[in-house]
Amino acid sequence: MALQSGLTPSRYQSGEIDRDRGISKCGDAGVRWVLVEAGWILLRILKRNSSLKAWGLAVARRRAIILHRMWVDNTPYRWETKAA
Repeated sequence: MALQSGLTPSRYQSGEIDRDRGISKCGDAGVRWVLVEAGWILLRILKRNSSLKAWGLAVARRRAIILHRMWVDNTPYRWETKAA
């Protein structure tokens, strides 16, 4: 039996519309809760350093830099990158 967490990307597609909708949430809510809590513990509570904690902090820092730059430049959020 496979355990589904519902953390897979969700899409909405109809005609020319193609949107990302976050996570699907089709699965066990308890599993999602445990995974999120484990991430919080790893990043916020655990004092010991690890490569997984360093990666998580780097991702959070990159996201913070992007959001700060958007705020300073007053740049609206783009859901998709423009085609080259």
